[in-house]
Amino acid sequence: MAFPNGIEALDKAFSGIGVDEKSVINIVAKSNDEHKRSLRTGCPKLFTEDDNGFERSDQSYIKNLQHQFNRFRDAVVLSLLHPWERDARLLEEAIKKGPKHYNVIVEIACTRSSDQLLGARKAYHSLFDISIEEHLASHIQATERKLLVALVSAYRYEGPIVKEDVVKSEAQILYDALENADKSNPLGHEDAVMILATRSKPHLQALYQHYSKTYGKTLTQDLEEGILKDTIECLCTPEAYFTRVLEAAVEQDADEESKAALSRVIVTQREVLRKEGYVADKIQDSLSGLYKELMLGLIASGDIKVDDS
Repeated sequence: MAFPNGIEALDKAFSGIGVDEKSVINIVAKSNDEHKRSLRTGCPKLFTEDDNGFERSDQSYIKNLQHQFNRFRDAVVLSLLHPWERDARLLEEAIKKGPKHYNVIVEIACTRSSDQLLGARKAYHSLFDISIEEHLASHIQATERKLLVALVSAYRYEGPIVKEDVVKSEAQILYDALENADKSNPLGHEDAVMILATRSKPHLQALYQHYSKTYGKTLTQDLEEGILKDTIECLCTPEAYFTRVLEAAVEQDADEESKAALSRVIVTQREVLRKEGYVADKIQDSLSGLYKELMLGLIASGDIKVDDS
């Protein structure tokens, strides 16, 4: 039995994010012992020959493959969970994993409606026998704690009324806080935290626009990567934030945590991605197999709102 393209096809099936399951089945199910031996010899990423001539599997690569196979399963489960439970579990995981994952807390706290966030807080009580606020406060000792606790505790006004005089005065407060960042961390600025954690999203978006017009730069222009920048973007320009996250996830040298953001963002932020016209072909060439079909399908579907309680 001849398989002239088996090695190339298998390598391609394992490339990208996810796995081309159909190609793998076509190759493996039809392979005899001789062909499997040629695959082991021709796939140095999967198998290496030791000093005794034994063809052993590369366990680091196998572990990576396990991640790739699991992406579809994990994304399906994430999609099927009740939105409150899903958010509560994402929040708990982010707290446990530490500072590099605090952006997940910001995403949920800043992009959910007031009732959705309240629902996630209720689910947290039921699932973990502790409040999200208490869990955050006990795990985070750094300057981020004040802002994060305030964000998850928020129940924002969701009406259309925006007071221009307040917008202008609070834009000045944020400008002063950011301009003096070298002397005092903005994350510890009481008024800045109050503004970001309590004001309505229309108010903050109006503030963002006024800030740009008045000071000739955006609120985030001089900020380094971190939860303050993530917070402002999620509240004021969510489409820019999530596009940045997705583009980082499909970079050729993206780490596992960046790739994992694909499922989280596409499953939980479908409305933002569709509303802002996020182009599906940005991820078309980077994903494979059933995982690719699911992610593209979630972005394309417009009649189901996964965040409805």
